[in-house]
Amino acid sequence: MTTHLSRYLLLSTALVGSLSLFALKAKNPLAPVPDADNAGLKLPAGFGALKVAETGGRARHITVTPQGTIYVKLNRPNSAGKGILVLRQAANGKAEVASGFGNYGGTGIYSAPGFLYASSDQEVFRYKLDSKGQVTNPDQPEKIVTGLINRRQHESKSIALDKEGNLYVNVGAYSNSCQVKDRQKGSLGMPNCPVLDSAGGIWQFKADKLNQTYGNGTRYATGLRNVVGLDWNAQTNQLFVMQHGRDQLYDNFPALYDSKQSAELPAECMYALKKGDNAGWPYMYYDNIQHKKMMMPEYGGDGKKEATGNFIDPAMAYPAHTAPDALLFYTGTMFPEKYRNGAFIAFHGSWNRAPEPQKGYYVVFQPFKDGKPFGDYEVFADNFAGSAANAAAGRPEHKPCGLAQGPDGSLYVTDDKQGTIYRIVYAKK
Repeated sequence: MTTHLSRYLLLSTALVGSLSLFALKAKNPLAPVPDADNAGLKLPAGFGALKVAETGGRARHITVTPQGTIYVKLNRPNSAGKGILVLRQAANGKAEVASGFGNYGGTGIYSAPGFLYASSDQEVFRYKLDSKGQVTNPDQPEKIVTGLINRRQHESKSIALDKEGNLYVNVGAYSNSCQVKDRQKGSLGMPNCPVLDSAGGIWQFKADKLNQTYGNGTRYATGLRNVVGLDWNAQTNQLFVMQHGRDQLYDNFPALYDSKQSAELPAECMYALKKGDNAGWPYMYYDNIQHKKMMMPEYGGDGKKEATGNFIDPAMAYPAHTAPDALLFYTGTMFPEKYRNGAFIAFHGSWNRAPEPQKGYYVVFQPFKDGKPFGDYEVFADNFAGSAANAAAGRPEHKPCGLAQGPDGSLYVTDDKQGTIYRIVYAKK
């Protein structure tokens, strides 16, 4: 009798759950339903993931309008010659590629009220959005910024906007460490690094002014080798960025660094920027083991000499060579309270940690308190590489690159290798 009753209760519970899910889907057929295997990702308890779409291109940054339209920037135009893809919501939270526009590759894309901004590797464009979040002038964008440096190294122009109508653009350094002979063994740094005149920092422009060049903009912050991930923190009204640290300490200066030190140094750093800040590249790097700012070997450093100069401290530091490619401050309500106003960071993964295992290929969460990083980061979404062995060998199946928050509070993640678009949701209890 007890066994029959237990089975009855289990069947009743399952039936109620199925009816509830059916009712929910009937009410909102676009509500996200995680894939059975959570899209292959490892996530904290209570979270699920689904593969939203397969774009087939190297998907860089992503933005989602309040109406739910998804725009994805491709590193290179696809076979149809389109560098921006438009994805529209389909059933169960999936999406389909509805159209595309823009005949240029690049990384940056950002939506603001009434406008969509996108960047090539040397220009920033603006498109008008209608009340449905649709671009109205796909073939006639406005050129907001032109003539930015593109020397085929750290060329991506990531973008962000503040609430005052200012546009922030990363102009990466076309150099590893400003050597006279770039990436060559023993070559010393150029005096008064000339790269910093037009690169290696964040430039600020007006978001509504056409055809701006360097002369119209402001070098907002300098000493940043390459920033791919950046976001405006509305809570502190401040720009935060993620810098890619320099490479090849051992290759270029084997008398000063061994291969393990080169794999673990320097840290990838988060900076909270104010106008006029100098983060120190190429004169210094941040040592996450000693927790000190150190002089670069190109400029007299030896792995022991601390940096001298008016250089800001990082807000937080992360493992070397893991390539942080996106930063997003979470303001949604879908995820639990602990995530509110904290930062998600997408790490693209390393290529130069050998002979140590390669590392990265994950999305981490950095808690914040009172507008500052608080406590250790945690790996939030893992297994993009497909396995730990793939990650260690530097042969990932997918590479996280872009992050966006959906209007419902879900988290979108792009893949810069196969073009998969992921969506991470929280199953409220």
